[in-house]
Amino acid sequence: MDADTVNRELSIARKAIGWWQRQGWIEGDPTIGIERRPAPPDRTKALADSQITAKGGATEWIHWQSGTTQLLPRLLGRRTRGPLFLTDRKAPAGTPTLDVCPETGRARLSYRRTEETFEENTRLPADPLASPEDIEDLGGWMLHRLRHTLTHDAEGGTSTPMLLAIPMLLARSRHASVRFLERYVRPVVDAVARHVAERAPATRRRR
Repeated sequence: MDADTVNRELSIARKAIGWWQRQGWIEGDPTIGIERRPAPPDRTKALADSQITAKGGATEWIHWQSGTTQLLPRLLGRRTRGPLFLTDRKAPAGTPTLDVCPETGRARLSYRRTEETFEENTRLPADPLASPEDIEDLGGWMLHRLRHTLTHDAEGGTSTPMLLAIPMLLARSRHASVRFLERYVRPVVDAVARHVAERAPATRRRR
């Protein structure tokens, strides 16, 4: 596991152990001697514009650019509800209702499987000089790198409030240095939609 995961789980374990000790359930601390790992700085590089292929009760808006909307019908078929990305098989018994497509009975695609699929399908783009025959020995891109594509928005002059409003950043990146801004920075849906439309490749070509 990486350092961040180890440190997070060690912190959780120590809080639990402290509570168990106060209840008189245990006396010692089995984590004594286990040190936190130094977390290296995140030097993940953003994918270039040319390399990008395309959860609670609150309503979340996703803004698609025209290229993505043209691909969505292939993914959706005639489905009008349920999870967007699905597994190839029927959902196993006990799967939460919200994670099952009511029309196909298939389950919501997990993040782990999504990452595996993304890595498998980006092996050749990540190694453009490699031969297709060597694809099993290649390594593709990781989903984590998609978050860093926001770097290009920042470089293009996008304001911090608008960057914070982009769903991928709010839902997945939540960096500590900007977390305190989230409760105050909420651009309206129309503003985010307009920003996404202005960043579409077709729009930029017309300028």
